[in-house]
Amino acid sequence: MGLLDAILGRGKPVPPDLDRLFGLPAAAITLQAGAGFVPTGAGSVCFAGVEGGAFARVRDDVRDLLDADTDRGGTPVAFTRDAYGYTWLLARHPADDTASLVNDLHAVNTLLQDAGFGPHLLCSLVGFRDTAAERDLALVYLYKRGTFYPFAPLPGTAERRDNALELQVRALLADDLPIEDDLSRWFPLWGAPGIGAPKEGGGNG
Repeated sequence: MGLLDAILGRGKPVPPDLDRLFGLPAAAITLQAGAGFVPTGAGSVCFAGVEGGAFARVRDDVRDLLDADTDRGGTPVAFTRDAYGYTWLLARHPADDTASLVNDLHAVNTLLQDAGFGPHLLCSLVGFRDTAAERDLALVYLYKRGTFYPFAPLPGTAERRDNALELQVRALLADDLPIEDDLSRWFPLWGAPGIGAPKEGGGNG
């Protein structure tokens, strides 16, 4: 199953409820207390890029919106394109300011949705790390489903995931977030911006 099939699903889409993203700061507290994972301060939005001046203008609007505080010490956003051709926007905030990071992710999704690019939005994620165990985790929001799922890549170069940890996180966050019931839509986002150690460089997508 491809990324688009897994994320969009084949059934009738659920109307997006972007305000569900605001449940992430509380989930972060639960995750730290129950599993030892702390926010990294990184998060990203994935969307299927389209050509044309209208989309380019929207992308510039997104950059201007999120880069507005760079003169006060904020980190500029970064656009990259993955091997599948999807565009990722990476935002960073201090690790202890998950609320501001979520506000940025919500703003990006809202801007693209209001500009008519909602059908191109795929997912958003927030990164976490258990430093002691050197484990990474992401909480992924599926735009078309209005649900979340945990993605836990195992350390190393092989593309393997920690299924036991993902199921543990599902149970842990059941009262904080609407968790996706269909495990086939828990798609592995290998190498996604916002998961693991920050990568230097990157294109404009």
